[in-house]
Amino acid sequence: MRVMAQMSMVMNLDKCIGCHTCSVTCKQAWTNRSGVEYVWFNNVESRPGQGYPRTYENQDRWQGGWVRTKTGRLKPRAGGRIRKLFSIFANPKLPSMQDYYEPWTYDYEHLLTAPAGEDTPVARPKSLLTGEDTKITWSANWDDSLAGGNEVASGDPILAQVSGKVKQEYENAFLFFLPRICEHCLNPSCAASCPSGAIYKRAEDGIVLVDQDRCRGWRMCVTGCPYKKVYFNHRTGKAEKCTFCFPRIELGQPTICSETCVGRLRYIGLMLYDADAVEKAAAVENEHDLYDAQRSVFLDPTDPRVIEAARRDGIPEDWIEAAQRSPIWQLIMKYEVALPLHPEYRTMPMVWYIPPLSPVVDVLRETGHDGENVDNIFGAVDALRIPIDYLAGLFTAGDPLPVRNVLRRLGAMRAYQRRVNLGEERDEDIAAAVGMTGQQIDDMYRLLAVAKYEDRYVIPAAHAEDAHRLEQLGTECSLEYEGGPGMGGGGPYGQGPFGESSGTPQPIFDENFHMLRNRQTADTMAAPEDKHARVNLLNWDGKGTPDGLFPPKEDK
Repeated sequence: MRVMAQMSMVMNLDKCIGCHTCSVTCKQAWTNRSGVEYVWFNNVESRPGQGYPRTYENQDRWQGGWVRTKTGRLKPRAGGRIRKLFSIFANPKLPSMQDYYEPWTYDYEHLLTAPAGEDTPVARPKSLLTGEDTKITWSANWDDSLAGGNEVASGDPILAQVSGKVKQEYENAFLFFLPRICEHCLNPSCAASCPSGAIYKRAEDGIVLVDQDRCRGWRMCVTGCPYKKVYFNHRTGKAEKCTFCFPRIELGQPTICSETCVGRLRYIGLMLYDADAVEKAAAVENEHDLYDAQRSVFLDPTDPRVIEAARRDGIPEDWIEAAQRSPIWQLIMKYEVALPLHPEYRTMPMVWYIPPLSPVVDVLRETGHDGENVDNIFGAVDALRIPIDYLAGLFTAGDPLPVRNVLRRLGAMRAYQRRVNLGEERDEDIAAAVGMTGQQIDDMYRLLAVAKYEDRYVIPAAHAEDAHRLEQLGTECSLEYEGGPGMGGGGPYGQGPFGESSGTPQPIFDENFHMLRNRQTADTMAAPEDKHARVNLLNWDGKGTPDGLFPPKEDK
């Protein structure tokens, strides 16, 4: 047993209202700059819907994640090393800009400078890639409030997996929101797909990052990630991805998407796991066993044997204590109400979800029944097989049993707490019906419904003795670009005379006024001055010469 620590997240989908505050704050913090205008490290998808990029879940098309071979081993779906070697200069298994969407802004300046006239001036949409007029067709959150409609739902890869009868009935069932970030997997296929070894998983907390100095822009990682949460910066020629806000995590602060979440649906905590058991768990034969297989990898932080092994493997004492208080451990292992997103990709994702129960209650209420009555809820969970099948396609590789068990537990919590709120006698039979006690129901209710800040975010700060290592990591931050808060790194846009920084890097959490000003004024959004030198490699298949790849020839 080799004990390692993993920073993890759980999202309660019952609380997400689709306000996209998390997306906007993440955009402002990480991708508000040139070259990544189309990039959303955090986006909120409406379900059923096509997602972002469109139909990213269709791995027959995009070739992401792992597949199990006949010998029981895993290999990237896009191919092993030999196949990648022969296709290293042309990687066609990539979403195009049309799959992501062409980013735009509005020509607000025209509203201020237009001469007086009889007609009201219009702020036309301008492409952030070319600066020309563009037509808005969709964006990262375009399915919002349209999910379930025939036009949108017809392209949903999960909906396509169920029968035509189920699809026809489900389209009129309900809508829910699905926030997504990088999964920071235990078995990341993006790292295995990178020829340069630029994507790595931090040993101390499991966060997956991109070393900007090593990245050579092969774009294999974009193909390898089944969640399509690795993006290509077509200006710098580097890959970028969600960093789990590691500068904040190292200070004991939650990610910016969690900090600003209106619904308070996100939980962050530490999980201890057996690193030696990951490969075997990810390679189980039956996809329906992957959920339990991943849970078997997690270690009980209160077990004396685990504590001893963690100390032996260098886990600090306060990190062990944080793992014992982790809300992630409670939601995944103790209460068993959180599920992984697409475990069939075999990447062992570490951002889990509590499936929504509200639509079940709403359907009961619309039929004139008491939506909070335990007998009605249990009956509805069993009867509404269509949403369970859809949720199972998202969270349990198509197995409806774990989803049904989670919904029954959430329904039991509602019915049990309703009696408490009405001053009635506690009914232990409700808790026993889902394999819990009344005290466990109370504890789960406090965590899911009324948890305080310090209960939702149990994040141990980085240790002072590791400061030199943490500062060194600053050179590998995905924000390495001209004038940006590159955490003091020495990448290609460093401050030194030879393209690198001079002296000791600044601490990673130090972003001063001048860095902020330079980042926000780096480019003119609608018509970037350097657009003639910017190459969009997203749509390039490696053949020919795209415009801007080489300097234009001067007339003699």
